[in-house]
Amino acid sequence: MEVFENLLKRYPQLSVCKDDIEKVFTALLSVFQQQKKLLVVGNGGSAADSGHIAGELLKSFCRKRPIPQNIAAQLPAEITEQLEGALPVISLPDFVAFHTAYANDRSAAYGFAQLVLALGQPGDVFWAISTSGNSKNILHAAQVARAKSMPVIGLTGQSGGALKSLCDVCIAVPEVETYKIQELHLPIYHALCQALEAALFDGPSRT
Repeated sequence: MEVFENLLKRYPQLSVCKDDIEKVFTALLSVFQQQKKLLVVGNGGSAADSGHIAGELLKSFCRKRPIPQNIAAQLPAEITEQLEGALPVISLPDFVAFHTAYANDRSAAYGFAQLVLALGQPGDVFWAISTSGNSKNILHAAQVARAKSMPVIGLTGQSGGALKSLCDVCIAVPEVETYKIQELHLPIYHALCQALEAALFDGPSRT
C-alpha cells in the first residue's frame, strides 16, 4: 500500500519490518471488518502510545468519516454533524481507578491480565507494546488473551523479548535503546491507523 511505501521511504531502516507491518494491518483490518474490537496496552511511554492509537481510531485521523446511515437517520442533524465514524478500540492503561484499586488489592503485575479477562472476547485482538518485550504485566495479559482465543500482536524492540513467542505477529524494530525504539514505534502505528482508515472509510481527506 502507498501508506507503507511512504513509511519505508521516510524510515528505510524499517524495511526489515515490512512483512510484519503488513501482516498486522491484515489482522487489524479483519478484526474491524468482523465488528470485533482492539485492546491496546503498554507501560510508560508505551502507555501513552496505547492512548494515542486509540485516539486515532476512535475518531477521524486523516480523512473525514461519515457515521453509518442507519444511525444518522435516527438522530437530529445537530448531533450527526458532530459525530465521526469510529473503530472500537480500548486503551487498557487508561483505566486509572481500576489500576489503583487492583494494585492495592492484588498485584499490579496482573492488572492488564484482569482487564483482558473482563473485556476481551474471542476474535478481538490484543496489541501489546513493549520496548523490551519482557514486561511482566504485559506478558501475563498476552497469556490471558491467548487463552481467550484472541490474536496477539506485538510492537517491540529488536529482540522481541519473551513477548515475541506469545505473538501471532510481532513488529520488532531494529533498535535496542528504549527511546530509539519508541521513536520508530510512532510512525509505524500512525501508518497502520492511516491504512486502516483508508480501507474502512471512504470519506475525503481532511486537508
